Amino acid sequence: MRNTDEAERQRVLDMYRIVDTLPESAYQDIVQLASTLCDTPIALLTLIDRDRQWFKASHGLEGTQTRREDAFCARAIEAPSDLMEVPDAQQDPRFLANPYVTGAPHVRFYAGMPLVAPGGEAMGTVCVIDEVPRRLDERQRKGLAALSRLTMTLLDARLHERELERAVAFAESAAAHPGEPFTVMILQVQGMPEAVARMGDRAVERQLQALEQRFGAVLKARSGDSVNRTTDSPDFIAVLHAGAQETERRLRECAETFTREGGMTVLCASVTAEAPDDRIERVYLRADEALTRLKDEAAAAAA
Repeated sequence: MRNTDEAERQRVLDMYRIVDTLPESAYQDIVQLASTLCDTPIALLTLIDRDRQWFKASHGLEGTQTRREDAFCARAIEAPSDLMEVPDAQQDPRFLANPYVTGAPHVRFYAGMPLVAPGGEAMGTVCVIDEVPRRLDERQRKGLAALSRLTMTLLDARLHERELERAVAFAESAAAHPGEPFTVMILQVQGMPEAVARMGDRAVERQLQALEQRFGAVLKARSGDSVNRTTDSPDFIAVLHAGAQETERRLRECAETFTREGGMTVLCASVTAEAPDDRIERVYLRADEALTRLKDEAAAAAA
């Protein structure tokens, strides 16, 4: 049973916009260091999403995700401040029937240190895995905790960069149409890592650039409206003013066409300001909450 704070934990994970992003060398370096430090054949940087465990980086293991219900890390995040160490999974009643213990990769040893956001929410882990029983020594435990903190430093810096980008874009939009009603729309691309596995990162990047051009063409004749692709995230954020309903319809049509043609889904969420003086950032946050609800509904429908 997931705890009552699961909805807030998931909201925070969504806020970081890290799940389903493309591989990045900094995070790959972290799992390589974890593997070397702990002398294990497998190391992962995992994020626990609604119904899955997703790997931002992996060393020694194929694939990008597992079912959440089978994930050791889903147990590890239940105690955010503690390293979870399983010396021998075959002797642990929680895991002895786990498919990753009874089958490949034949997990016997696991140690995972949670990735904890500033508010205390555990989003995933830096973890190491071996196929033989063992224990970490104190130096390795401290090192794994340090790598977890380093990962959160990188994630927080990435989040701050995105917030600054939004602030600049929102300030420009507000200056162009001061005091006018507006709508904020988030268009989020799903399934980028799987698309990269099928066609390569350059082909995926070309598709995203083409999508950005299509969105831009919709807004070309509309002074003050904007659509911006956020760096290193799957998001396009549009700010629309007078006549927003028709523009929003056309943006959704572009997203639907991209989904049909490119094999990557685009989720769309929009919120209109409740008053002309409503701050764009507040409206964006409400649109973000609406996007989270769409993801929740999609996960529930797939369950």
